[in-house]
Amino acid sequence: MDNFKAFGSSLSSIGSQITPFASRTFQYTKEQLGQAEDKTQLPPDYIDLEKRVDALKQVHQKMLAVTSQYSNEAYDYPPNIKETFSDLGRTVSDKVHLLSTATSPAEAQAALTAPPSAKPQPKTFNHALARASLASSQLMHQQHTGAGEDPLASALEKYALAEERVGEARLAQDAQIQSRFLAGWNTTLNTNLQFATRARKNVEKSRLTLDSVKSRAKGNTWKLPTSPRDEHGPEELSPEAQEEIEKAEDEFVTQTEEAVGVMKNVLDTPEPLRNLAELIAAQVEYHKKAYEILSELQPVIEGLQVEQEASYRKSRENA
Repeated sequence: MDNFKAFGSSLSSIGSQITPFASRTFQYTKEQLGQAEDKTQLPPDYIDLEKRVDALKQVHQKMLAVTSQYSNEAYDYPPNIKETFSDLGRTVSDKVHLLSTATSPAEAQAALTAPPSAKPQPKTFNHALARASLASSQLMHQQHTGAGEDPLASALEKYALAEERVGEARLAQDAQIQSRFLAGWNTTLNTNLQFATRARKNVEKSRLTLDSVKSRAKGNTWKLPTSPRDEHGPEELSPEAQEEIEKAEDEFVTQTEEAVGVMKNVLDTPEPLRNLAELIAAQVEYHKKAYEILSELQPVIEGLQVEQEASYRKSRENA
């Protein structure tokens, strides 16, 4: 314990001979060792603001950890499938158009493996489902020997076209979320909240400076002559020490007021909530479009199903 006290005394004795940064460092070290006296306390309202800002930062970090996946096109792409370069070469719509002009199985196969006309197709769950449905449709068509079209093959082709449209709607949703939500929340996290962090650091620096000045001033105090009964009377600071303390106090107050303003601005800005509303709007638009696309398809598929069941019953009756 005596060693700690001696170390604390040595810090105080050399504090007046070092730079402000080193002085703050010495003060911080003394506080950590329990050797500092009269640590300046921050106002309760300021501490409450700090807690709210910390909570807001955690909210942004948690939400962005999940929603940042909207920047990854393949976030819902099935990991267990293996698609070839030719599978990703053309859109389902392009392949359906080429298949419609095919007059033989060889031409149909060539349409499915046609060289790419643009960049590889998107790797989303809906696009993968569309490609799988179209390939399955062609397998059924190639093996169909009866009159007319195979109902399942026809249904799969229509489903493929619909799922591709749903996939495009999902990509449009992702683009909106990236520009209207992710950009805003990343700005708040990496800019606005960083301003608040910097302002809080300035407050802590000014607080350490103030306390180091006070600590150093105590070593330069002098006592007025006192009677024997008042030998432990109050100490008075020299005018120079008092002036230095007042200057440090003014800086501390200034930095605290600035930090309060910055933190209130971060907490009161409507941007995060506005960005969240944009996220929800993009999701609503996507799901609404997906619903409309599949709602259009559903009665068509049900019609094919009814026709097939009627044909099946008729064939059983005639058997």
